[in-house]
Amino acid sequence: MIKLTLKDGSVKEIEQAMPASEIIKGIGMGLYKAACVVKINGEIKDLRTVIDSDCEFEVLTFDSKHGKETFWHTASHLLAQAVKNLYPDAKLGRGPATENGFYYDFEVEKPFTPADLEKIQAEMKKLAKEGFELERFELSCDEAVKLMEERNEKYKIELIDKHNSKGEKLSFYKQGDFVDLCAGPHIMSVAPIKAVKLTQCTGAYWGKAEDGIQMSRIYGTAYPKASMLEEHLKQMEEAKLRDHNKLGRELEYFTTVDYIGQGLPILLPKGAKVIQTLQRWIEDEEYKRGYQLTKTPFMSKRELYKISGHWDHYRDGMFILGDPDDETKECFALRPMTCPFQYQVFLNRKRSYRDLPMRLGETSTLFRNEDSGEMHGLIRVRQFTISEGHLILRPEQLEEEFKGCLDLAKYCLETIGLAEDVSYRFSQWDPANPNNKYEGTAEQWEEAQGAMKKILDDIGLDYEIGIDEAAFYGPKLDIQIKNVFGKEDTLITIQIDMQIAKKFGMEYVDKDGKMKMPYIIHRTSVGCYERTLALLIEKYAGVLPLWLAPEQVRILPIKPEHNDYAYDLAEEMRDLGMRVEVDAEDDNIGPKIKQARFDRVPYMFIIGDNEVKDGTVTVRSRKEGELPAMPAADAIAKLKEEIDTKAK
Repeated sequence: MIKLTLKDGSVKEIEQAMPASEIIKGIGMGLYKAACVVKINGEIKDLRTVIDSDCEFEVLTFDSKHGKETFWHTASHLLAQAVKNLYPDAKLGRGPATENGFYYDFEVEKPFTPADLEKIQAEMKKLAKEGFELERFELSCDEAVKLMEERNEKYKIELIDKHNSKGEKLSFYKQGDFVDLCAGPHIMSVAPIKAVKLTQCTGAYWGKAEDGIQMSRIYGTAYPKASMLEEHLKQMEEAKLRDHNKLGRELEYFTTVDYIGQGLPILLPKGAKVIQTLQRWIEDEEYKRGYQLTKTPFMSKRELYKISGHWDHYRDGMFILGDPDDETKECFALRPMTCPFQYQVFLNRKRSYRDLPMRLGETSTLFRNEDSGEMHGLIRVRQFTISEGHLILRPEQLEEEFKGCLDLAKYCLETIGLAEDVSYRFSQWDPANPNNKYEGTAEQWEEAQGAMKKILDDIGLDYEIGIDEAAFYGPKLDIQIKNVFGKEDTLITIQIDMQIAKKFGMEYVDKDGKMKMPYIIHRTSVGCYERTLALLIEKYAGVLPLWLAPEQVRILPIKPEHNDYAYDLAEEMRDLGMRVEVDAEDDNIGPKIKQARFDRVPYMFIIGDNEVKDGTVTVRSRKEGELPAMPAADAIAKLKEEIDTKAK
């Protein structure tokens, strides 16, 4: 008998090996119809996977993250099938699931137009009604190449060669007459794809942009029910209104300039003020928690990166000054991270166990040569600032210090109001890909990952596992967050490194007088400031919490004779550290209020004859509406308390 431990802890027994799909049918046909994929011992597997041994067995539906990914991946195949039906000469590229749908790249004679999308969408709906089942099969390399040659799919042949060189299986999925090279997983048939919307057609590159192979990309989304699609489209309309790339420019937080470069935003006074506020708060909070502030160079000779391993593992992502292959001349690179620089603080003199843990923090400006297609507003840029830190410690201090890093990250997220929007990913190495991407032995990796797993499990953190998502030197806890369009990025990361100290000769004298290597934790507290600003603009639709708002109060005198009182109030409030502006334009009060609302100013103080005479203000709050007139001192105290407590 084969025993399956289900999600609720119950055990189901089967007499012989069988596909997961058949097992699910035995549990219930309703569950089978809703099933998208299964999780076997924590790993995502196709419904066609044969279960032949005892395991943990969980069925994932469209309501789950992996269920959606599988559903949308199948929808991308449906899109490709529709395109091939309508445009037989189109060449297939790639078609993955995305955060809220899917895309597929094609080489076509003429780029697709919105009118083409309507025809393709109609064809997809027709094919879905035919209910083709997806059949998985594997081929040898020669067989796979022959099949794709017969179908004149040159890009698939390129992918076959790539996967075969890595020793990966060459699997295909067939639906009707359509066949695609694909690792899966997929749902059982296209029938559940009831509602489809193709949203956009853009240009894309096959491989690197400099290769110049232009493709035509179609984006779309799909749902099991039309009502779910309608709800999603409504959310996307709301997302467009909150999109920081639009709203942040309208509110003058940042701008970009073509002749400066993509991914190099200019922070305007509002954006710079918010980041300055965050930065000062983080630096002060880290100081309270025992961090020492450092300031290190923006660039280094390549020799530093060779020692750290970044030259071998991260060189393509670096901005290099000079010829990287000419060893006879100096070559520099802008720093993509601060760790090898901060290690020099430890190495500055001989260290003992009494110096540890050494907590080093820095507001670091970093440079990464991101692909042009990845750039998006402030969320993914080529120059950015990060709350970076490295903790150098004795092995027995690892658990306490890691928990301290996580506590700081959680505190930061809760304070700025993003704690409920994040998820946690335990990013691990891929033992099948050790030589090309990772350093160290399997034993070192198992030790580091085992230590992190124990810590995460002990504190009861709810996390997912990300295989092949680790840094090249160690596992990490990635704190993930999505923007308004559902695109997921890493906001904060905490990493365990048991290897790099040896490369730099970092040693300390332990209690027994022997020289030992420290462990290192790489971490951020609030992550990338630019990305955080973008997420805050989207989260609050531009109305930032009072303590973060670039302009906290706008004083609106009704007539010119009220200006003196308004300026006196503004000076008093600025002396208390508040950010205040006076709109003394000779204009009616209505347009002034309208402009303040457009600018998302949290509070307005309106000044008229009675307010001047009585020493009061009439307060308009974005959250509370218009409040009764109150003494100016009381109004200022109310706002000061809200700022000091960092109320959301």
